Amino acid sequence: MKKKILVVDDEPSISMLIEFNLKLVGYEVHCVYDGEAVFTAIQHFRPDLIVLDLMLPKMDGIQVCRKLRSQNNLVPIIMLTAMQDLSDKIAGLDNGADDYMTKPFSPQELISRIQAIIRRIQTLPSTNDNAPVTIGQISIQPDQREVHIKGELIELTPKEFDLLLFLCKHRGKVLSRQQLLHGVWDYHFLGDTRIVDVHISHLRDKIESNARNPEYIVTIRNVGYKLTEPAMKESFA
Repeated sequence: MKKKILVVDDEPSISMLIEFNLKLVGYEVHCVYDGEAVFTAIQHFRPDLIVLDLMLPKMDGIQVCRKLRSQNNLVPIIMLTAMQDLSDKIAGLDNGADDYMTKPFSPQELISRIQAIIRRIQTLPSTNDNAPVTIGQISIQPDQREVHIKGELIELTPKEFDLLLFLCKHRGKVLSRQQLLHGVWDYHFLGDTRIVDVHISHLRDKIESNARNPEYIVTIRNVGYKLTEPAMKESFA
């Protein structure tokens, strides 16, 4: 069966360009032109992926992402933005977008991004890979997407959770920023590695007792990051 792509953009010329190129490579495409229309469209069209513009009438792309994820709808989302500001891109990723592209963009690159995400979904890990992960005082339940520290539930954004889980599954290994972009955001292109630094900083604020002197996520200068298990403090009588 053809994979279904829902395109959400209020500029008809862009929607038509995306629709034309996606249909050329065999996707079924449906277009809507405002944020509220997404929720009607997904009921009857049931997309495998959504290409979602950030700036939309009635409900913007961030609000659409947030509402979909609050409804436990995990359909992959590629956010389109004309904004160059890193904070806009991070906001989209933090609210549930799987990827973003900045306008103007190459239709061929968009197709490559879509294909990469769909491949990743088709090769999701087995249920055994969703076993709970524990490191130090941190306990992660992948199935429930919950993180507890000393028994207390910690609120993480979707991408913060994905980043922490990826680091935990590669504990002790030094990971470059580009490796993290590839593993967590599935970027097969040269992405903006500042996104990694910002998410690491936010994650440290939430899981470290002292974010300025982290015990879990250690910076490896000029390389990237490594997740370590804090050494047990010995007690003496």
